Amino acid sequence: MAAAPSWESPGTGAGAPTLRDRILAAAAHLTSTDGWAKVTMARLAAAVGVSRQTVYNEVGGKPDLAEAMVLNELARFLAEVDRAFEAHPDDLLAAVGEACRGILELAQDNELLHAVVSATHGAETELLPLLTTHAESLLTTAKTMLGDRIAPYDLDLTPRQREVVVDVVVRSMLSHVMQPSGTPAETAADVVWVASRVLAIDPAPAAP
Repeated sequence: MAAAPSWESPGTGAGAPTLRDRILAAAAHLTSTDGWAKVTMARLAAAVGVSRQTVYNEVGGKPDLAEAMVLNELARFLAEVDRAFEAHPDDLLAAVGEACRGILELAQDNELLHAVVSATHGAETELLPLLTTHAESLLTTAKTMLGDRIAPYDLDLTPRQREVVVDVVVRSMLSHVMQPSGTPAETAADVVWVASRVLAIDPAPAAP
């Protein structure tokens, strides 16, 4: 028996997905398989099993849907950051390295991301600015989250310097997600090396 589509799958951890979750998952699936130009409120309604008006009530118009869908995917990446920092509460560089590696590994298999980045013409490019020139919401969300995560660490930085470090790390990671320049492990090691110099922290010795 075929597996149910992702938007019909039972939730994990926080319980079953909400109607909004199911709509956004259906939108991501349709975008990945058929392209953003072919995503309509009617198709989403049919996929989720609700009326078209219900879809509008939940996510607004198509521009609102695009931003919500991208931010919903971002939440999956930020969950990797959370996991890494929870695992290394006393080692900032280890947390940064594990978070970077986790994000890049997740990006490798993210069908929606690949569909957006590989689009090169027509209406398919409508989503790309949400990851590049019009990425304000994405950047703000990611920087706020990372800033909160590094706050407990004892760093000899002014508030402004912390903001700069966070901004550089987030923009660097977004660039590598969009266009990888090495393996996740290699890129994570490079980011840790830069962070260690900027923060004047010696990386922990490698395990024997």
